[in-house]
Amino acid sequence: MASSERLAELKAFDETKRGVKGLVDDGISTIPSIFIHPFSPSLSSPPSPKHKTSFSIPVINLGGIENGSNLRKDVIERIRDASEKWGFFQVVNHGISISVLEEMLAGIRGFFEQDDEVKKAYYTRDRNKKVVYNSNFDLYTGLAANWRDTLFCMMAPTSPHPDDLPPSCREIVMEYSKQVMKLGKVLFELLSGGLGLQMGHLNELGCSEGLLLLGHYYPPCPQPQLAIGTPQHSDNNFLTVLLQDQIGGLQVLHQDYWVDVPPTPGALVVNIGDLLQASGISLMSNDKFKSSEHRVLANSIGPRVSVACFFSTGFLPTPRIYGPIKELASESDPPKYRETTVAEYVAYFNDKGLDGKSALDHLRL
Repeated sequence: MASSERLAELKAFDETKRGVKGLVDDGISTIPSIFIHPFSPSLSSPPSPKHKTSFSIPVINLGGIENGSNLRKDVIERIRDASEKWGFFQVVNHGISISVLEEMLAGIRGFFEQDDEVKKAYYTRDRNKKVVYNSNFDLYTGLAANWRDTLFCMMAPTSPHPDDLPPSCREIVMEYSKQVMKLGKVLFELLSGGLGLQMGHLNELGCSEGLLLLGHYYPPCPQPQLAIGTPQHSDNNFLTVLLQDQIGGLQVLHQDYWVDVPPTPGALVVNIGDLLQASGISLMSNDKFKSSEHRVLANSIGPRVSVACFFSTGFLPTPRIYGPIKELASESDPPKYRETTVAEYVAYFNDKGLDGKSALDHLRL
């Protein structure tokens, strides 16, 4: 498609303010050309490991870690190992009740399945707003439009006024965000321990100060073999805590294979972000926490609903500089990334879009 034709089609889609769900509601059987992913042939049969049982996302039980020092040490070791080898793990007994998890998923689903005219009031591409609904933050820069609509809510350190949040999910977004913030502080303590630092180190660096909640809605796709829900990327933050429903489709790239992250009842998926990878250098070896690339496949049975909580301060006017933790650097294990502010890195990431290339290369020395 000529660039002018593509731009016109993108604008026409954007101006409907109905997102991908609007296309599905119209009953389309063929996806518009702007959604056809250039690497779609590989999506129909993603590579799988020869021995699939040897590849499974670690599931870590956080129950009781506040009471027993030996148990806490074991959990720290398991999180360290998962963060270095996978960059992904799931946590259970994390302190957030199943009823809250279910209500959070239902709240996001309720927002996207309400009347279009109600949703349109929140549709914008203004990144300075604390509450934003749109389809594809990188609609005009990505390789292809993704089969996904999103509700963005900046929840910390300064939360939006309750009246600014959609009534369909207002109370649960506020409650869930508070509970995820509490869990985040615990996770950063455990990650600090895994790096051999004082337990409060990453929290003191401000890693747990900012929270962005993203509610994703992946409608059923009539041609899932041609589209992608979310293309290959790593996250531009410190840490992500993901709640996903039972549809599935999330995959992590591990040892050159796409490995499913299976929905586990009551579990939350945790993954290391770029900024934590850029900060972490192991004391014992050159292995570091890994910000793994991942993707979400389009599906024909949806809608798939997920809630990703990004721990990031990229939307705050803070001058704090982040880079490799100096306490962990040595002559044999020198810094691999230059320093940056979170705002600078996030702005670069957003402008670049999800193009399948790592934004971390922008910081590599």
